[in-house]
Amino acid sequence: MATDAALELIESLKAQHGPLMFHQSGGCCDGSSPMCYPAGELIVGDQDVRLGYIGEAPFYMHKNQFEYWKHTQLIVDVVEGRGGMFSLEGVEGKRFLTRSRPFTDEENLKMQLG
Repeated sequence: MATDAALELIESLKAQHGPLMFHQSGGCCDGSSPMCYPAGELIVGDQDVRLGYIGEAPFYMHKNQFEYWKHTQLIVDVVEGRGGMFSLEGVEGKRFLTRSRPFTDEENLKMQLG
């Protein structure tokens, strides 16, 4: 899921760079920020889980990190300031930010039932 502000920035970045992709950083170099790349620039492997799409861009996370976050709804937002130095939005003076909230018992049950 993404806020309207995040979707607007994604559209702007797509106009400049073409198709995009996201990978939720695990905290090594750039904290735990969603990193935005031109599609295909970051090679994802069998250890990465595609969680879905935001603004038509696939969103990935390492499977070990997913184990910690699988019971939360992730919401990609935008805030003012410089983010990860490898992420495309850095030069825009904005950065993507992942907000989260635990799924309710009803949402967890719905996911288990498929």
